[in-house]
Amino acid sequence: MTVAAVVAVGIFVVAYVLIASEKVNRTAVALAGAAGMVLIGAVRGRDVFFSEDTGIDWNVIFLLLGMMIIVGILRRTGVFEFVAIWAAQRARARPFRMMTLLVVITAGASALLDNVTTVLLVAPVTLLLCERLALAPVPFLLAEAMASNIGGTATLIGDPPNIIIGSRAGLTFDDFLVHLAPVVVVLVAVFVGLAWVLWGRHLRYDPERAESVMALTPRETITDPTLLRRMLVILGLVLVGFLTHNWTHLDPSLVALLGAGAAVLASRMPSEEYLAEVEWETLLFFAGLFVMVGALVHDGVITVLARELTGAIGEDYLLAAQGILLGSGILSGIVDNIPYVATMAPLVHDLVGPGNGLPPERQSLWWALALGADLGGNATAIGASANVVITGIARRNEHPISFWTFTRYGLVVTAVTIGLCVPYVWLRYFGVG
Repeated sequence: MTVAAVVAVGIFVVAYVLIASEKVNRTAVALAGAAGMVLIGAVRGRDVFFSEDTGIDWNVIFLLLGMMIIVGILRRTGVFEFVAIWAAQRARARPFRMMTLLVVITAGASALLDNVTTVLLVAPVTLLLCERLALAPVPFLLAEAMASNIGGTATLIGDPPNIIIGSRAGLTFDDFLVHLAPVVVVLVAVFVGLAWVLWGRHLRYDPERAESVMALTPRETITDPTLLRRMLVILGLVLVGFLTHNWTHLDPSLVALLGAGAAVLASRMPSEEYLAEVEWETLLFFAGLFVMVGALVHDGVITVLARELTGAIGEDYLLAAQGILLGSGILSGIVDNIPYVATMAPLVHDLVGPGNGLPPERQSLWWALALGADLGGNATAIGASANVVITGIARRNEHPISFWTFTRYGLVVTAVTIGLCVPYVWLRYFGVG
């Protein structure tokens, strides 16, 4: 590696340690780290803003911005209070039943929308629900973030790394459903059991508050039915836009921005109101993180790591698949899984070619990459976009989730889910037929 690459690694490690220590504001650290990368020449100014591989991923930034605006306007209708009360009543106000219901809803919605959009929609409901029942929201938010990453693994649009893999490998929405949805269903069921062990058994039931919630009428929380109907139509069209990406070729970020524009027109809300709902600090943190990781990509650091992994496995496709699965699970927890997959996808393409028409043992490398990167994102608070968003929402609502709190639980969930994928990959692509 070059001197610039070594210094870039040093800057990244220092920034990572500071973020993990939580002694300094994480957004300030990310932006300072990004500035350091530019100053040492690890990445150029033009690359920061215009390179898809080594700069800010504007698709992610604008997807988040658009959905934050939509969610902020939707919140004014009272629909989140409605859903919170409905969920509590369906679960008889029992805390773990509610957690299970929210986990299943989050996982399912993440497969149809995407994991970032889903947590933006589910988190406000969770906060209101916990406030009503005097429950600590952090366990619920952690469970939802991890469920969103698991559920999003099932489809092409569920997790941003899958979009990259699908584009590079020529894999369709149906391909992802056939190969990944079966194991994701199992993983969600296992995760519900893990949620009981990690959080559910510690939740406390308050009969008085539960009784008061059961007596509520959900419809009474809707404050603006006309706006709600308009917003549901807009949200439905946004969902259609996400699902028809293969045919329309409209990026999810553009769909989200078009939806946000329609929502602003439909609500006639002044800009200071809907912009106040945007998590600006989270967006800036993402920007800084993308630049830091982009510098490592630009200077070949991540490529060296990836080539070491692929070079060690040679033509043994079983070893290759398991190595990519486990290696991706580890590395995606350290760096955001989006730039990691953007780096690994070309290398997997060089090894086995496009995904369609390959023998199962060769195609397994693509699915191992998707499983490892998506599920490995649960390992730390910065491993996946949904994690960053959920911790940002928690902090803004005065329920901060520390880096190590997330990581303590995330490592367990990652180890169990990827551990279950090891026999799945073997049986699905090597052990049968």
